[in-house]
Amino acid sequence: MPRECISIHLGQAGCQIGSACWELYGLEHGINPDGSCGNPESDADYTAFYQETGKGKYVPRSVFLDLEPSVIDEIRTGPYRQLFHPESMITGKEDAANNFARGHYTIGKEVLDRVVDKVRKEAENASSPQGFFIFHSFGGGTGSGFASLLQERLSLEFAKKNKLDFAIYPAPQTSTAVVEPYNSVLTTHSAMDHSDVTFLVDNDAVFNICKNNLDIQHSSYKELNQLIAQVVSSVTASLRFEGALNVDLNEFQTNLVPYPRIHFPLVTYAPVISAAKSGHERHSVPELTAQCFEPNNQMVVCDPRTGKYMACVLLYRGDTVAKDINSAIQTMKTKRSIQFVEWCPTGFKVGINNAPMTVVPGSSQAKAPRSVCMLSNTTAIVE
Repeated sequence: MPRECISIHLGQAGCQIGSACWELYGLEHGINPDGSCGNPESDADYTAFYQETGKGKYVPRSVFLDLEPSVIDEIRTGPYRQLFHPESMITGKEDAANNFARGHYTIGKEVLDRVVDKVRKEAENASSPQGFFIFHSFGGGTGSGFASLLQERLSLEFAKKNKLDFAIYPAPQTSTAVVEPYNSVLTTHSAMDHSDVTFLVDNDAVFNICKNNLDIQHSSYKELNQLIAQVVSSVTASLRFEGALNVDLNEFQTNLVPYPRIHFPLVTYAPVISAAKSGHERHSVPELTAQCFEPNNQMVVCDPRTGKYMACVLLYRGDTVAKDINSAIQTMKTKRSIQFVEWCPTGFKVGINNAPMTVVPGSSQAKAPRSVCMLSNTTAIVE
């Protein structure tokens, strides 16, 4: 039963994360940069993210949009130029210039129909589309203005489908535009009712993870995007590989969102460790679970020890057994620093997947036999 997911990448941030994600998916499934299949014997399910053509090529179910051409031109001329469908790369002529109003009203309106048509085509090509992944930033003009415009249209056209958002939230210290706070307030307000779950990722926090865990003093966006791609890959792993406990897209919303407006979970990933240190670590399940609850592994700058958890999804991949996981969760529940709200004392949901993580060649991250991605809905996110 294929449950297809359609990825929509908006603005510079979304497109760059998109190219990192598809690079990682390709390595995980053994699909070459030109779309041919590297290991035809494997029985993994490609159909969730890729569409097979008559010639046996695999084409990603994705739509890239930026209101200025330069970022998508890099993908069009890069190593993955033969992978994507040329029509799914939509570019405008002029930039939204970090301006919410230009992305939402002036320039966004002109390309909206093209994008919605393309998304509709992708959805019609799928036998039972399960939902949309939307990648964008809250600070840019396209990422905030156009994304909220598109989400409104998608919730009209595909009301029953899940819409999961991966949003780059403006960081407190590092900022790329002066008007980021305005854009993020406007887009949060207008897309509040149109997105089911929004995973926030904060550049400051990811920079710190790169600096402290990977020993990269001055990391580029490429390293940040590879880390974010690992998270996205863990979230979608159960749609693509088999496991002991599969997690569906609908389950994220069911388990993480107690009330429709409280849909901003925290993202944590472990182990993020450099190749130099990885030989000295055990990477046992209790260790990784404990790492997930440490503030310095989170992708948003806030301290969850001050808030309370409402729900928590732990997605394990690789060589893990349910018994270890249950005992690790029991240990976490006894800790003082992890408090759950009174009305939801049993707030853990677990996903177990057999496929271990894959690392992009040349990246500074080391491969581990097992990894955890934690999505937790906590009251500390208001910081």
